[in-house]
Amino acid sequence: MNIPVTTWSLEQTARTDLLPAAAPDGDVRIVRAEVPSPEFSRFLYSAVGGDITWVDRLSLSYAQWQEHLARPGVETWVAYDRGTPAGYVELDPQDDGVVEILYFGLIPAFRGRRIGGHLLSYGTARAWDLAERWPERTPTKRVWVHTCSLDGDHAMDNYLRRGFKLFHTEVSEQAEQVTPGPWPGSHA
Repeated sequence: MNIPVTTWSLEQTARTDLLPAAAPDGDVRIVRAEVPSPEFSRFLYSAVGGDITWVDRLSLSYAQWQEHLARPGVETWVAYDRGTPAGYVELDPQDDGVVEILYFGLIPAFRGRRIGGHLLSYGTARAWDLAERWPERTPTKRVWVHTCSLDGDHAMDNYLRRGFKLFHTEVSEQAEQVTPGPWPGSHA
């Protein structure tokens, strides 16, 4: 059975577009995972997206994960709540100073605790200053992201509150899928 899915593309075209969220209370830290690790990235991907039908990367081989993560400028920033991974932002630099927030989200147990706005703010700021860490990259001129009607209830609102502006909307039909849970065969 097919279901309609709306995909929204949003962007910031100047560093000053970013409207940061306040840091949450408690011991929340955001750290870059500097060593490309397919195992860790797959864990984050499936733990964050397992209940919202993130399935496009589940079939990637170890070598495909490694190849993607080893590309110059690809960065994974992880939010930790008291030492426990809570969510992540994956940045993917593209041509001409464009950086896509390829993946962003929180593990379900950490949603609704004000971590998401802070993590998105931090990750977007890192997209804007990415060329400072990767001098071979063109300085960032645009940061963009897409979200869809299958993502979390607060995703679109969070992007808008951080200063992203809608630039494209698309509606398509997709085969309805059972959410895989945080690992194949599990249902969150």
